[in-house]
Amino acid sequence: MSTSGLIALREASFPAMGTEVSVVVPSATPAGATDRVRLLFARWEQVLSRFDCDSELSRLNDAAGSPFRASPLLFRVLQAALRAARATDGLFDPALGGQLVAAGYDRDFPQVRRRPGPQGHATCGGAWRRILMNPETRVVTIPADCAIDLGGIAKGMAVDAAIAGLRDCAVTSALVSAGGDLRVIGRPPAHPRWGIALDEVGGRVIALSTGAMATSSTSGRAWRAGDGTSHHLIDPDTGRPSASGTRAVTVAARTCAQAEVAAKAALLAGPLEGADLLRRLGLPAIVVPHHGDPVTIGEWPEGRPWT
Repeated sequence: MSTSGLIALREASFPAMGTEVSVVVPSATPAGATDRVRLLFARWEQVLSRFDCDSELSRLNDAAGSPFRASPLLFRVLQAALRAARATDGLFDPALGGQLVAAGYDRDFPQVRRRPGPQGHATCGGAWRRILMNPETRVVTIPADCAIDLGGIAKGMAVDAAIAGLRDCAVTSALVSAGGDLRVIGRPPAHPRWGIALDEVGGRVIALSTGAMATSSTSGRAWRAGDGTSHHLIDPDTGRPSASGTRAVTVAARTCAQAEVAAKAALLAGPLEGADLLRRLGLPAIVVPHHGDPVTIGEWPEGRPWT
């Protein structure tokens, strides 16, 4: 996704959490506000990166099978991930780190070019159900046979936290995007809404006046694997990259974390089941199957703009 048709705005971009983060604010906004967002993403990456062997998440995975006292940030994000897993009946599964490594996603994505094909017997998901968490002590015990990956939901929660931080700085109009998953507050100067171009549907521009959007796609993070291609969206039923028949799902929601979870769950469910899931959740969306035309869910993006 990209913004379009915006004037009197300033954009700051930087790499973080395996993607490109953009902060778009009115030109008069003090630079310290965007610096605060940069520092927030750096801190979250330091704690939650699966690719940094010194991160707290890596240390949790290394301690699999034993109690681990988590920091408030790691505990909060993992707690949110487990709530999302329960809400989607395991379609969203934060305990698929080992399956991602087996598929070839074993390093920061810019370094993933061509990897061997899947090796050995695939292990299905569901280990998240055996994760133990003590809210009073923040002690976490993950099963010895699993590894945690918090990529998508951590990125969405970081966007939400960045928006909250900008509000604390008295910023009343802003857009924060992490690889296209974004949230807005207020309105851009001289425009009634933010214009968002959806790359997955031919760059079609959508008007967004509040809230968040996120896209889950099998093409955004794909790489050569053996004689074919692979991607980062693991089907928890098979332990392999999804072959659900859905290429991409874009969801609008109140928060970026909600949109992230719903988009991923809907993609993994497949075109029909995913659309049904989004209708039950009451979330506007676009579902793009591998074959056939995109399907719109709810009143957005067709009809009146989602607000």
